[in-house]
Amino acid sequence: MCGSELHALPDGVQRVAAFLQQKGHAHSPVMLDGAARTAQQAADALGVELGQIAKSIVFRRKEDDVAVMVVTSGDQRVDERKIEALVCLDGKRLGRADAEFVKAKTGFSIGGVAPVAHATPVVVLIDQSLLRFDAIWAAAGHPHAVFSLTADELVRLSGAPIVDAALICVAST
Repeated sequence: MCGSELHALPDGVQRVAAFLQQKGHAHSPVMLDGAARTAQQAADALGVELGQIAKSIVFRRKEDDVAVMVVTSGDQRVDERKIEALVCLDGKRLGRADAEFVKAKTGFSIGGVAPVAHATPVVVLIDQSLLRFDAIWAAAGHPHAVFSLTADELVRLSGAPIVDAALICVAST
């Protein structure tokens, strides 16, 4: 991208594209024909496994009203208690992040929350489940926008640590 292409993209996608360009990332955001508000919609649109979608789950840390983002595989669920143990002090808790909070803290609307280029400082954690894949796809600031990367690139771009954030599901017999 030479820069002029950015002006045709929605604002959030422009911010992500500029961030990726500045960091020397090889892949620019791609606009999909349809919305990819869910991991399943994104996987279907891209023709990839559900787990290859890096979904961003945002929580509100109650002690200081900071956004805590967990980036996990589309086929995983986040264990809130594991995340609380990692990011909360003095027994404080995580709370739900409503659409207004997510937009205010990340600068993105739910369904298009990118793991990078946030409007304010966000605590980001990357779930180890993403390491299973050679290529993953993340939202790029809009429900129709995604970009390709590896889990290692996600760590480099976000500066976030890799953690075990997945909920362990035990099948009943």
